[in-house]
Amino acid sequence: TVIINPSGQVNQPSNQIVCNNTSTSAVNFATTNTGGTTSYAWSFDTNIGLTPLTGTGNIPSFTAVNTGTTPIVATITVTPTFTNGATNCIGTPKTFTITVNPSGQVNQPTNQVVCNNTATNAVNFSTTNTNGTTSYAWSINTNIGLSPLTGTGDLPSFTAINTGTTPITATITVTPTYNGTSICNGTSKTFTITVNPSGQVNPIPNQTLCSNSSTTAINFTTNNTGGITNYNWTNSNTTIGLPASGTGNINAFNVTNSTANPITATITVTPSFSNGTPSCSGPSQTFTITVNPSPAVNFSPTNQTICSGETSALVNLSS
Repeated sequence: TVIINPSGQVNQPSNQIVCNNTSTSAVNFATTNTGGTTSYAWSFDTNIGLTPLTGTGNIPSFTAVNTGTTPIVATITVTPTFTNGATNCIGTPKTFTITVNPSGQVNQPTNQVVCNNTATNAVNFSTTNTNGTTSYAWSINTNIGLSPLTGTGDLPSFTAINTGTTPITATITVTPTYNGTSICNGTSKTFTITVNPSGQVNPIPNQTLCSNSSTTAINFTTNNTGGITNYNWTNSNTTIGLPASGTGNINAFNVTNSTANPITATITVTPSFSNGTPSCSGPSQTFTITVNPSPAVNFSPTNQTICSGETSALVNLSS
């Protein structure tokens, strides 16, 4: 008898696409040959997490690795050998691929500090990943003016709101997903948007004084906390002895009024709250300092000489 064995044959394995740090499907080779034994020798041309890069038999499931920014395609060549008796018959190799997509990745967004009732900067998310599409899902843990608190894609500009007296810090979490046929989530990143309150200054009592007397020192106060409040003020009437403008508290000073009537200066103070940048102005408050003139008497006195029991002449005093 003459026995002629067929060449080794292996059915075409399916290609695979997996994500970084996920398991591949085990590859169980098969053949249409019968009447003998078919063995399989395989080799990888690229390291995607399986060591060594060559082997025999089926390929077990393993954790694929791609720490880069673009998909890695490993080509696996499998060579079948048919054995019957003492004869080994090598067949035509076949190839298939395992593509390992990178994990989703998002570049670190920049923190923002804004004022109440001002617009935030739009946040345009970006990635170093290529050869695929990266999508972004985000969520905000605190309501600072954007509704709803979750979304996808870039974060649009919006008017930030803080009607309180202390800064509000919202933490935004963005999760990237790489789509290169398979969906590969990545590590989330966080950043913050801090909304400072508008500057605020408490009401200041008016003062009424006599010329050449000292005012009470004016120490501005605020209900705001968590930052620094600065005060800028202007004075409508410098003749009372106060400059036209200044910053900070107003120390006690001597007022003057050289006229015959009361004079009034209106002081306008504008608060500005700072916690990082920018500085956040708030509503102004006004108060007055009224300076009364020194008392004066106008008359031309005439001496009188009268007898006991007579009536003196009327003396008219005026001011």
